[in-house]
Amino acid sequence: MRLAFMGTPDFAVPALYALHDAGHKIVAVYTQPPRPAGRGQALRPSPVQHAAETLGIPVRCPVRVKKNQEELEAFAALELDAAVVAAYGLILPAEMLDAPKLGCLNIHASLLPRWRGASPIQSAILAGDTESGVTIMQMDVGLDTGAILASVPVPVTAETTASSLHDELAALGAKMIVEVLAARPPAVPQPESGVTYAVRLTKEDGRIDWRQPAAAIDRQVRALTPWPGAFTTLGDVVLKIGAVLPVGAVDSGLPGEVVDEALTVVCGGGTGLRIARLQRPGRGMVEAAAYLRGQQVAIGTVLGGD
Repeated sequence: MRLAFMGTPDFAVPALYALHDAGHKIVAVYTQPPRPAGRGQALRPSPVQHAAETLGIPVRCPVRVKKNQEELEAFAALELDAAVVAAYGLILPAEMLDAPKLGCLNIHASLLPRWRGASPIQSAILAGDTESGVTIMQMDVGLDTGAILASVPVPVTAETTASSLHDELAALGAKMIVEVLAARPPAVPQPESGVTYAVRLTKEDGRIDWRQPAAAIDRQVRALTPWPGAFTTLGDVVLKIGAVLPVGAVDSGLPGEVVDEALTVVCGGGTGLRIARLQRPGRGMVEAAAYLRGQQVAIGTVLGGD
């Protein structure tokens, strides 16, 4: 098929390669413009742009596509069979959705209609869902409201992290979009019940509230690492928390209080957890034992006390 591919982050890259390897003619890749990154704030192209350039596919990086007549005309002139969209980051107007013969197909990292919106992977872990998955959707003008072409679940366990689930769903989505384009299954409207929305995350979502039960904090850490990152404070120092281990009930102590030399911390409801990995500003993420060799944390210290 004659395709355009529209995506920006790492999640979209396996699908681009899978479509290319399947023999589809990808005539254009749309992605977000390069952004400042790193200490020098040099402009860095998106992972999808880097992949497209490696494959020799022309890349377009419009700042916006809505009410952008030049882009709308350029897109229509591609004479596409379909456009494949995966975490592109821009809302497509009706003119673009309707331009390809088969419309625009979206690779979405949830089992729609659960977790429509910006952060489906993190939201599934935060909520304690026991499964996630990928939906291939026929796009319409709504927010992830289009009809479903295919949907495949994957389990979410107590060890699942945002990183591991991201990689699993990215690989699954790449496989599914190739299959959908080959089989062209009928589109089934989404159920009207069970709709939930995944909000756009901010850094503040990573702040740990030690009054929450250990299980909820464990989900927060697993869901928000590496971004926006779970964190707490030790005095005036911000500590990123990379991994924790719930330890069950603790006898006593205030929420956030360190109760032993292994960095076991009191949580809400009489529960506790042990900090397994953490990071000081300007340093790398390390195991708790390595951190404690250079920075003692006294028993009785209360984290997040600011």
